[in-house]
Amino acid sequence: MSGAAGTTGAPNIMIRVLALASLSVLLLVVGAALRPLVDPPTATRPVLTDVEVGFVQDMAAHHQQALQMTARLSPELDPAVLAFADRIDAAQRIELGTLLGWLTLAGAAPTNPDPMWWHRPAHEHAHEHGVALGRDVEVPMRGMATVAELDALSTARGPDAEVLFLQLMKRHHDGGVAMARAADLLLDDGPVKRSARAMMQEQSKESGLMTMMLAEREVVPAG
Repeated sequence: MSGAAGTTGAPNIMIRVLALASLSVLLLVVGAALRPLVDPPTATRPVLTDVEVGFVQDMAAHHQQALQMTARLSPELDPAVLAFADRIDAAQRIELGTLLGWLTLAGAAPTNPDPMWWHRPAHEHAHEHGVALGRDVEVPMRGMATVAELDALSTARGPDAEVLFLQLMKRHHDGGVAMARAADLLLDDGPVKRSARAMMQEQSKESGLMTMMLAEREVVPAG
């Protein structure tokens, strides 16, 4: 009797093992079939939106001119002014690298063929009402120095160079703050928006410092 029981017990165990294996496979198949219903795929978001691309391109150009301004300073100026210029140079080089990196990841050009299109009044109106934008209104990039002003900075020496640099860079920073504020208002969320806010805060502080440095020299900021 015990031998018969042992003989019939082995097949029963095998059947149970096969049944459990079949059930496991069935559950995997059903789970795979139901997964799209439980966890539907999300739409792929572009690396940068059109507005983000426009802002990043324009801010990259803005930063590049700030670096040109620091590079044109005479090395014989007040050490405090030179140290401040070095601080600006270092910060904007890091930010510029980030901006250009974003554009590379997005497959976008490093320069904007239509500067500031994203900051035109028509676009702000379109953003609020969810309508398409036309790019037919010119908006200058704020705070940018002219070629003549950059040339004057290159040749200036002594206190004149310090004042001119502080005036041009303060105006430049104020323009950058305005651009970043516009991007902050237009963007909903994401790293570009957070970067714009950080730029607003840092450049606002530096603009205040430049106002104080100009006041020490009894000069008012340039308009």
